[in-house]
Amino acid sequence: MLDWNDLRYFLAVADGGSTLAAGRALRVSQTTVARRIAALEEALGLTLFEKRQAGYALTTAGEELLEKARQVETSATRFAEASSALTRDKRGTVRITTQEIFAVTLLAPILRELHEHHPDIIIELDDSQQLRDLGEGEADIALRSTSSEAPVGVVGRRLSIDDWTLYCSREYAAKNGVPHTRAQLKKHAFIGGGGPKLWHAYSAWLHDLGLDDRVIMHHASATGMLSAIRSGLGIAVLPCVVADAEPDLIRCVPPKAGHGRFMWLLTHERVRQTPRVRVVIDFLYEKLAAHIRMLEAQREASAA
Repeated sequence: MLDWNDLRYFLAVADGGSTLAAGRALRVSQTTVARRIAALEEALGLTLFEKRQAGYALTTAGEELLEKARQVETSATRFAEASSALTRDKRGTVRITTQEIFAVTLLAPILRELHEHHPDIIIELDDSQQLRDLGEGEADIALRSTSSEAPVGVVGRRLSIDDWTLYCSREYAAKNGVPHTRAQLKKHAFIGGGGPKLWHAYSAWLHDLGLDDRVIMHHASATGMLSAIRSGLGIAVLPCVVADAEPDLIRCVPPKAGHGRFMWLLTHERVRQTPRVRVVIDFLYEKLAAHIRMLEAQREASAA
């Protein structure tokens, strides 16, 4: 079969008049040039050069194919230039999907910084409660909590354990104290909700603790629960990666162990090397990982 790379040797010999000159131009040995020309002639079933004492001269067939070979060379050069431009081009839209509470608290300041560094990248942030399918192209990047294996083709980086636990505000604690035991929790007001998926697990936890009758309000999202906690209304469950960074919030009890959920930054292998997606996912990972390291250092200092 024809090796298109051999056209480079054909053109170099045609231009230089010898395999020696072609070898110098291509930075290969004269033997390599002669071997590639022979391979090309065999693949085509044509003699392209007459081998003379003064060098290589094009045959009639070689003369007829020379311009076609130059057109191939021009097309290959344009192809390489276009692909190189795409590799460098970081402009365009990147779609990120995550839970609303992560979008509002974790990602908002990071995306401001991202825009400052890469103003040509447009972010579409989807914080709906629907799970977007990366494989179907419904989003480019997902910041997601999961305990299951990633679907085929989805790749990513694990950020941290996704712990959630109960929090109250400092104002609430000053008026009502901070509950640390099941008996103490039964004397406090709870904010429920957080959306169907979160409420399914959250309500089961409250039921196990015998706190069903202590829920005084329901919010449709975890962000709503965060707002209610900040107001001093009561206690609710929040992600530790968010709440531990809030100076006005206090943990009431340790996170539930053994849940097996982790925070992941995910994308699909189909788009992972797209320059703008690569820029965004690397930027997000660097900033989120730094945030998590800061929280871990604070916890260690508090425990010391």
